[in-house]
Amino acid sequence: MNRLDDKVALITGGARGQGAAEAEIFAEAGAQVVITDVLDEGEATAERLGASVEFIHQDVTSEARWTEVVDTIVERHGRLDVLVNNAGIFRTVGLEETSLKMWDQMIAINQTAVFLGMRAVAAQMKAQAAGSIVNISSIAGLGGAGLAHAYSATKWAVRGMSKSAAQELGPHGVRVNSVHPGIIETAMLEEFGDALPLIEQRIPLGRTAKPEEVAKLVLFLASDDASYCTGHEFVIDGAMKA
Repeated sequence: MNRLDDKVALITGGARGQGAAEAEIFAEAGAQVVITDVLDEGEATAERLGASVEFIHQDVTSEARWTEVVDTIVERHGRLDVLVNNAGIFRTVGLEETSLKMWDQMIAINQTAVFLGMRAVAAQMKAQAAGSIVNISSIAGLGGAGLAHAYSATKWAVRGMSKSAAQELGPHGVRVNSVHPGIIETAMLEEFGDALPLIEQRIPLGRTAKPEEVAKLVLFLASDDASYCTGHEFVIDGAMKA
């Protein structure tokens, strides 16, 4: 028996990178997977990953769209067992250079969308008396990150929101955890530019992580193997030094 047999999972930001890696490993573990994204390349990703993966276009900052997506999944599959709030953006911009427009965009995508997602799936998971929500934060949500002021603020928020939701939803059999990746080999690395080699020197394991490595941790939290894990931060950073 696979770890996610008979489970239905929703992964936001699933068109590429870490979200696509999560979708692939979830499908291999037996789940029916729905990936969403504003990028329509998610259609090709779903096709590549096979019949157990489907794509729905979604702007995660839209309250109405969250309702539509969750309703569609429940109508098609009868349940929703896992939500991975993976969609997010990253900018290396210092405090003084952060415009209000940039701040609002970061908050909307990285923080408000996580709230909207958790709220949208809560009723269905409570009715099932079971569910797992995995919110992707960052090591910036544990210790901050210079020149990424708005990003750090959102990732700290995701950490706190996850703990709060875990306390509220726990009595209904729903688990909520946050995952805190370090430096992962996705398109976000482009934001570091020439500074990346210096950042890699701060990682005792001596390398950045592959998206598949984060996906394996998310798979654990989504599965019944993590049945008593809720309200906690799970760090995957190669022991990166501040």
